[in-house]
Amino acid sequence: MNSLPLPPNSASGKTTSTLPATGSARTPAVIVGADADGLGIARCLGRARVPVILVDTDALRPGMHSRYVEPFVVTAMSGPALIDGLLLLRARLDVTPLLFLTTDTQVRTISEHRHRLAGAFYIRLPERDCIRHLLHKLSFQHLAERHGFSVPRALGVSDEKDFANFSEMCFPAVIKPGNKELFFVSKAPRAQKVRSREEAEALCRAILPEAPDLIVQEWVEGGESDIHFCLQYRGQEGFPVASFTGRKLRCWPPQTGSTASCTAAPEVETILEGLTKEFFDKTGLVGMCSMEFKHDRRNGKFFMIEPTVGRADWQEEVAAMHGVNIPLAAYNYELGLPLPTTEKPHYPLTWMYPPSYLRSLFCAQSFRYRRPGATRMKTPCWSLNDPVPSAFFLLEWIRKLWSPARWRELIFQRRQIKAAEPAIMEVGPESAPSAAADPRTPSVPPEALLR
Repeated sequence: MNSLPLPPNSASGKTTSTLPATGSARTPAVIVGADADGLGIARCLGRARVPVILVDTDALRPGMHSRYVEPFVVTAMSGPALIDGLLLLRARLDVTPLLFLTTDTQVRTISEHRHRLAGAFYIRLPERDCIRHLLHKLSFQHLAERHGFSVPRALGVSDEKDFANFSEMCFPAVIKPGNKELFFVSKAPRAQKVRSREEAEALCRAILPEAPDLIVQEWVEGGESDIHFCLQYRGQEGFPVASFTGRKLRCWPPQTGSTASCTAAPEVETILEGLTKEFFDKTGLVGMCSMEFKHDRRNGKFFMIEPTVGRADWQEEVAAMHGVNIPLAAYNYELGLPLPTTEKPHYPLTWMYPPSYLRSLFCAQSFRYRRPGATRMKTPCWSLNDPVPSAFFLLEWIRKLWSPARWRELIFQRRQIKAAEPAIMEVGPESAPSAAADPRTPSVPPEALLR
């Protein structure tokens, strides 16, 4: 039986799937979201001659004009209206497509409405409880602690009475909404660094009326290039289909935001892939996923920061640039086709998203140690074989350039950086992020970094 959803409740706790045992390249892939990440997935699949349908609410989004896609406009990107749009799309197809998601809100929507999509799409998702727990930052914190993984100490804050627990923490710290969707509806900042208990109380007091669901997490000492990630696709019962380890070079907003540029990190691949697999094995996660880590320069340990569940990452294309085409591996695995071979590039590559990258440069006024030597930069915003989306990226950026709100955001971030304590100098790739390579931290054997 062809079916999208996993069983709504499983007494055994194991994930099952009713995906087909065999398939062909006639089976289309449906990608929800036409921003840089959706476009990256489309190119990963389209270059392998997989039919791709890209779904968005705006026909002017850059990805909707890729040579590799057939665009399809829906009325909403989450909630019941998204389900209605996907079912309308499915009614026009004579085969059951595979579904790829790009945001947490989409994952929540598909998970909660999986009964409506039964038989309409193929997608491998973990159970509802797994998705709900891993998408909430405090629930993830408790799961990681319960299974013995290293995470920064953190406390949940729902009202001012919780401020008394701040005496248990060391500052600086970072304050985040427990549910990231609060950021996207402008009820809470995505992540805000505070230097003292007083700053933490003041910021929480300002946010709580709109977002009574915060987490205060101790800051892991290090720069943007100390942030690493492990992108994976996990098949039936967690079978490791594909995996790639990378590290960020720049973020926007600085230190706490999304990836502005990143590259491969083979020097820590064994450590981080092992940690990621072990955590996801224990929590029963399958499908598209990743884990973000930060390397602590004080003690050489890697701390888990947050997982990505059920969807592709913003920088997913960086893996394909380095020969690990995770979307294509997922497609082939689920359709019973041979997995793609890994073809490493002849030279290092850096993935870069220009608007975030340039804003990072402007705010930090730092051009050193953020790009590995002897590397080439690639961006989803320009492709010689797929040039049309570039014009729509440019149009989008021009509209944003004239937005007063964007300039206020930029100036605000610049003032924050100026007011913050001096940042730790970034280290280059020639100094691999290991304790032994940094004279400021003690020598720590690799096995010690696993916990």
